[in-house]
Amino acid sequence: MADSRAHSLYRRYSDRKDGLPRGSAGRQPTPARTGPRPPTRTPTDHALDDLMVLSQALFDAPDEGEILRLAMDHIAAAGPYSAEAGYLTVGGDLVPSPGNGRTHASAVGRRVRELAGQDGPVAVPGRPWGRAMGLRGLEGLHGYLVVTSRSRPTEAERSLLTTLVGHTAAALSVVFAHRRRCEDALELRRLREERTALQRKLISVVAELGYERAVHALLAGVAASSGGDGGEEAVTRALHRLTGLPALVEDRFGRLRAWTGPGRPDPYPEPDPVRRDAMLHAVAREAGPVRMEDRLVALVRLQGEILGVLALVDVRDEADEHTVFALGHAAKSLSLELAHLRDLAEVERRLHRELVDDLLAGTAGAGAYARSEAVGHDLHRSHYIVVVRWSNRTADDSFAQAVGRAASTVGMRSLLTRRSGHVVLVADDRPPARALYEALARETGTRSGTIGVSAPCDAVDAIPHHYREAQRALDVRRHSRERYGATFFDELGLYRILGPGSDYRELETFVHEWLGRLIDYDSRHHAAMVETLSRYFDCGGNYDETADSLAIHRSTLRYRLQRIRDISGHDLADVEDRLNLQVATRVWKIVLGGPG
Repeated sequence: MADSRAHSLYRRYSDRKDGLPRGSAGRQPTPARTGPRPPTRTPTDHALDDLMVLSQALFDAPDEGEILRLAMDHIAAAGPYSAEAGYLTVGGDLVPSPGNGRTHASAVGRRVRELAGQDGPVAVPGRPWGRAMGLRGLEGLHGYLVVTSRSRPTEAERSLLTTLVGHTAAALSVVFAHRRRCEDALELRRLREERTALQRKLISVVAELGYERAVHALLAGVAASSGGDGGEEAVTRALHRLTGLPALVEDRFGRLRAWTGPGRPDPYPEPDPVRRDAMLHAVAREAGPVRMEDRLVALVRLQGEILGVLALVDVRDEADEHTVFALGHAAKSLSLELAHLRDLAEVERRLHRELVDDLLAGTAGAGAYARSEAVGHDLHRSHYIVVVRWSNRTADDSFAQAVGRAASTVGMRSLLTRRSGHVVLVADDRPPARALYEALARETGTRSGTIGVSAPCDAVDAIPHHYREAQRALDVRRHSRERYGATFFDELGLYRILGPGSDYRELETFVHEWLGRLIDYDSRHHAAMVETLSRYFDCGGNYDETADSLAIHRSTLRYRLQRIRDISGHDLADVEDRLNLQVATRVWKIVLGGPG
């Protein structure tokens, strides 16, 4: 309705401005009238009529933006005026109307802000008269109208302009008052709804407080008694009692540590490292327990470090807010328990490592037996030294812990330390090395590892010698055709003679005597005659297998073997020559570090 009236007003004003001029010229003759003539209407009378229509449109406008637009579009109803700009007060600042022109916008805007709420003159090029007029209500300044004229307005025209500005300000006050009433009504309704919600919450809080007190009391009792009762088992028992759901604890890697309630899988599934890491990252992104398939899972962590997982098995999705609260609080309680157990384990590992380091260096002395008893290990038994090396893993704490877990999995009782490039175990019985290799392959996700085991050691002061035996077994395995797996020193055969204690110069002389010409030939011609001979012996003299291992043709192999005979002067068909050449290639590769 406001738009139609404004449009009608604009059309009336345009018709009067652009149509025929007033007066007799150009008018159609009018019939003679009888009786008294009506009073003549002046331009001011017409302007007042137009302002009345505009005023009604302003008060019918739906919002402040439309009010300002109508006032600017129909400013000519008050006289020879143009609206240069309009501003509304929003959040204490003057925001220009979208209809403002761009030619003088910045200069006009600066001037309006300089007026600081007062009316005042505004200079616009080409306009001899200009003024910024405040749109004020009881609440303060609603905005500004910046009006210019091509001629100085008369007193009557200024009065009409003041009237239009007053009506615009009054219309803005009505809109703002209506909005405040609506906002007050909405706020009142919101407050009533909030009061109702708080009343309901107060009722439920009384019941929840009783439940929370029970949770706190039960878990506090668990914490106080867990020192002798196994903290993880005690927490799962308490959580199962509170929720009625099976409760479980897993370590950081997904291995089960405790379960209370029905439905425990037997055997417990082996964790998938990739899926496990993805699950931990997904749960860590949330603030509390998270549903993962049929489980409600909470991380047990301390200062950001994940120590394990506490979960409830909830196949029927029965968990409510009380269940979530109990699980979250139990996870916090368990984090302190696991942190304590981790600290104890770290102290134990440090004591183990210090003892093993001294045993391997031969500096443990007479106190070694007492130190081993202090960490729960019996050094009076016969021991084996085990050296573990994995090609894609550095021998850091993480890998050492993986070796320790694998050793526990296969039932080994041992002390553990780490050295540069490998981990060392001192086991109190002949270790199941091949089973240890398989367990480590599962633990690391790769089979690219080698394990060397010494002969049995019956005296503490002999441990350094047997440590070198384990290293020899590992080195022989790493330079063999099948370099990944486990090897015992007492299975090395000839390599035991070539192992620790052999005279290095004698070995060099032996190798030079049998392979010297071939080594010199390889050096001068960048050939591989010694390596070819070594592969030939490794493959048991089989031509096809040797050629495949060297990635050469069978005829090329036959040519190389003939050249080996010619260069070395030794006959491969002779039993003695063949044996000495085979031993020489092994010494060259294993002991002297030839290519392998």
